[in-house]
Amino acid sequence: MSSKKTRFHFVRRARAHDHPHPYVPELAEELRKGNVTRREFLRTATLLGVSATTAYALAGRIIGQPLIPQARAAGMRGGTLKCSMRVQEMTDPSTFDWIPKSNVSRQIVEYLTITGPDNITRPYLAERWEASEDLKTWTFHLRKGIKWSNGDEFGADDVVFNLERWLDPSTGSSNIGLFSSMVTESDGKKSMTPGAVEKIDAHTVRLNLNRAELAIPENFYNYPTAIVHRSFAETGANLSKNPIGTGPYELVSFGVGEKAVLRKRQGYWRGDVSLDEIQYIDHGDERAAAVGALASGQVDLIYEIYVDQLDVIAALPNAQLFEAVTAQTGVARMRVTEKPFDNKLVRQALQAAVDHQRVLELAYRGKGAVAEDHHVAPIHPEYFALPRMKQDIDKAKALLAEAGHPNGIQLSIDTNNDARWEVDAVQAMVEMWKAAGIDVKINVMPGSQYWEVWDKTPFGMTGWTHRPLGTMVLNLGYRSGVPWNESNYSNPEFDAALDDAGATLEVAERKKKMEKVEKILQDDAVIVQPLWRSVFAAGSNRLHNFKMHPTIYHQLDDVAVG
Repeated sequence: MSSKKTRFHFVRRARAHDHPHPYVPELAEELRKGNVTRREFLRTATLLGVSATTAYALAGRIIGQPLIPQARAAGMRGGTLKCSMRVQEMTDPSTFDWIPKSNVSRQIVEYLTITGPDNITRPYLAERWEASEDLKTWTFHLRKGIKWSNGDEFGADDVVFNLERWLDPSTGSSNIGLFSSMVTESDGKKSMTPGAVEKIDAHTVRLNLNRAELAIPENFYNYPTAIVHRSFAETGANLSKNPIGTGPYELVSFGVGEKAVLRKRQGYWRGDVSLDEIQYIDHGDERAAAVGALASGQVDLIYEIYVDQLDVIAALPNAQLFEAVTAQTGVARMRVTEKPFDNKLVRQALQAAVDHQRVLELAYRGKGAVAEDHHVAPIHPEYFALPRMKQDIDKAKALLAEAGHPNGIQLSIDTNNDARWEVDAVQAMVEMWKAAGIDVKINVMPGSQYWEVWDKTPFGMTGWTHRPLGTMVLNLGYRSGVPWNESNYSNPEFDAALDDAGATLEVAERKKKMEKVEKILQDDAVIVQPLWRSVFAAGSNRLHNFKMHPTIYHQLDDVAVG
């Protein structure tokens, strides 16, 4: 088949079902030529508004391989899922800072889009979306006929309410960084750009951006972007006390640190989901208690298993292990506005002294990948591979001397005891830093205490969860002035380079532009990031159809227990 004919059939087939962006035919041609991978094609096409079903089918035709999209599973259904997971306060989804909070809430409230375990983004509360050719205007068409659990109809007013609330700095939501293309800064304060959100009709919302942005659909499935009812603020802004939702479950009981019980409700808009009831049971900080509960049949799923527990799980006759390759990581980040970390040479010395591969082996049994100190992962579609960081003790000593510390330096780093692998990683780096004359004291803190200071401590080891796009995490954590910028890093050159990469459609060109983004962050030595990690969960043999999500999101529509 000729190139021209391929492009024609792609456009005709896609437009029968979707409203594709003008770049989609060119993207299809790049796939045919082998200039983009199947994964890159699927991810970009779906972000531009092509349905996952159509994208998979068309990719299969182009490359001659059958591709099967994510679909609802058939077979065993029903039962009660009992899961060992922390039950944390569940007030305002827009300010969530932990995945477990969202795993309870996502059974009650839902999202405009959904990204599956395959990292492909699909419509959810939004039926479809369209992007303008310049990627500055996004139109979301919402599904009709969806009812909130209180009987109200879901519509554009709910979406507008949520967006305006997220981008109000008084809310304190990290979403203001994620949707920075809809934000204007004045007198040092960020707020939503006037006219950025527009209600077209009862079921259509348009976003008018300050700059081009490809990641908008993906951003709507970040865990703090759950859509709450338009009365949320008026009724106390507390989901646990007023759990109005569009989701398949209703909250029966809720006790922080104890248990959350959800029961299937009637009339759910997507049809009947499998599980009759979900129980989240909090076993506290004692990880062995969760494993014991699985072994004795008290629970059927453990939210997360750490690498030091893998052998124990493998020895249980009634257990199964789940794994996902992810962009989850931990960063030893320095607050660049505080001494001595305001001196880039000190930060670069800390980087140079670390053997990243060795830290991966010591702290995580090698189950992951080596990182490059810029927080963009090999599984991110826009990732550009920089030369691997190499340990250089002599360079670290020279940098330290140039920074005014020829006899070494003493530092202290805070770390979170709830994540044992993070402590192990810090301990491994501490030994490496010693060789360069950097004496670092470890302050191991309970998780509850660490998360009170994670964005304030001068030097801390912070765990970051998976995001499907590198630009997402960079917008959240490193753009100037955003709430989750824990290092207080501010570099206009970095911000501009990130804007440029995020606005670029052509896959190879976007990767090329990400080289600059990654290099700026790496050279500025904001973080020492030794590794990317796989994540694990464990379940009983009674658990069926469970799929491990790289962000450990619980998507349970088809899960059954029995």
